[in-house]
Amino acid sequence: MPETLTIWRFTDGKPGHENQSLGLVKALADQAAVSVQDISVRKGWHNLFNWLLGRCPDRPQTRPDLLVGAGHATHLPLLACRRCCGGKALVLMKPSLPSAWFDFCIVPQHDGVAASEKVLLTQGVLNPVSVGEKRADAPVLILLGGPSAEYAWDEQGLVEQIAALTRSGETDYLVAGSRRTPATTIQRLRSIAGPTVKVLAQEDTEPGWLTSVLAGTREAWITEDSVSMVYEALTAGAACGLLTVPLKKPGRVAQGVKSLVRDGVVTTFESFQQGRALCKPETPFNEAARAAQWVLAHV
Repeated sequence: MPETLTIWRFTDGKPGHENQSLGLVKALADQAAVSVQDISVRKGWHNLFNWLLGRCPDRPQTRPDLLVGAGHATHLPLLACRRCCGGKALVLMKPSLPSAWFDFCIVPQHDGVAASEKVLLTQGVLNPVSVGEKRADAPVLILLGGPSAEYAWDEQGLVEQIAALTRSGETDYLVAGSRRTPATTIQRLRSIAGPTVKVLAQEDTEPGWLTSVLAGTREAWITEDSVSMVYEALTAGAACGLLTVPLKKPGRVAQGVKSLVRDGVVTTFESFQQGRALCKPETPFNEAARAAQWVLAHV
């Protein structure tokens, strides 16, 4: 491995994808000397032509040791730059192109890919969350997703669950929506919120807000459609509960959630209502650090 690992990080502008690559890069920086250059990509036929011709028009001056991308839109630009400038290509997902075209893949195990010397399986997607000092007065976080390919959205049922959690008024709660959360859900929650409950829509928060808040959070409740936020809360060392939303089409997200429940890592709302305490990870849950260690052993 070189004395300083030069990384080109390909970004497609999607927060979920950027969080994955940022999580890996931060973990690599914790374990080795790195130099990072970000390259923004956009969809278009020019990516195919650049790859075929071995062109990388937006390349930094320093040649890469490692090219990292998350999201299908990063695949061809990443391969084009490797062909032009060298380095090893790493994607943080099950690629839409043949996996043999990449040097390494880091893939969530619920995607159904077999592990190999070139493929590392992780529990959930990587994220940049770290464990911070847990404040005794930190509010309980309630994080909301929204309708998706696998899950429907029962607004009334969700409001009832949140009302049951916050009814006592003895603990402060912070409810935060995401880009998928319907505006009507935020409005209804605000209409029933008591003095100990604060409700934020996505537009009320800034980029990176959730990462910083999770670091000091002791307890979080998350709608089960939002498996990425579940893994972020676990990485932060928070005790994690799941709010129930209707399953529409069983798939990899639901499979991942089911495995967390089966392993006793998270607590369902139903079992909590029956007296079960929220689960807290017994050991540090940091897949980004594990992935970084694996990458450094291979570059």
